[in-house]
Amino acid sequence: MEHTKRIPISEWKDSDKPREKMISNGKNSLSDAELIAILMGSGNSKESAVDLAQRILSDNQNNLIELSRKSISDLTIYTGVGEAKAISILAALELGQRRRQAEVIERKQVKSSSDVFEYMSVYLSDLTHESFWVILLNRANNIITQKSVSEGGTTSTVVDIKMIAKYAIDNHATGVILAHNHPSGNTQPSEQDNKLTDKIKNALNIFDITLLDHIIVCSTKYYSYADEGNI
Repeated sequence: MEHTKRIPISEWKDSDKPREKMISNGKNSLSDAELIAILMGSGNSKESAVDLAQRILSDNQNNLIELSRKSISDLTIYTGVGEAKAISILAALELGQRRRQAEVIERKQVKSSSDVFEYMSVYLSDLTHESFWVILLNRANNIITQKSVSEGGTTSTVVDIKMIAKYAIDNHATGVILAHNHPSGNTQPSEQDNKLTDKIKNALNIFDITLLDHIIVCSTKYYSYADEGNI
């Protein structure tokens, strides 16, 4: 059986020593690949940890959101990445995601569609299936609460309009924002999205609750019905 030769950090070129770079210049000076290299600690017989991290990122469109969607088995296909290293990488990405969630919870007031995108992208941007959420607001546009009301497949999800109306009434909301993701990366609403938006808007109007917006979230971009004048 061929054994993978581990290259210790002490033998890397100076330019491949991200730990020393962090100590000297601070964490913000490191690239994504260098940060991942620190998590891995070593590469393989042909690549330094930085080179290996760069290849892993390249295979994931140089996008940390894409990388966070990978499983442990997806990462262990790389020579030099065992289960422990894969777990370390995914755990670090999950911590980053939770940090973002903690940050947006502190900013509860919605002033624009970009606020909604920032708020909901931490829940929706890295999903591989559709998820439909409802955000409830008071008269000052402060978020009361939010909730996932439906989880679906890769192209659609089933939404219970009566449940959304009851949820808004029970929480004394005066405004509602809808949000769901398109795993395909296409932000444009489907005809089904348009019909569902109209049905929910009409149902909420009966109870004097305003549908303020419907946001379609992709990994780094979004579509706003309100911004496009379609709400």
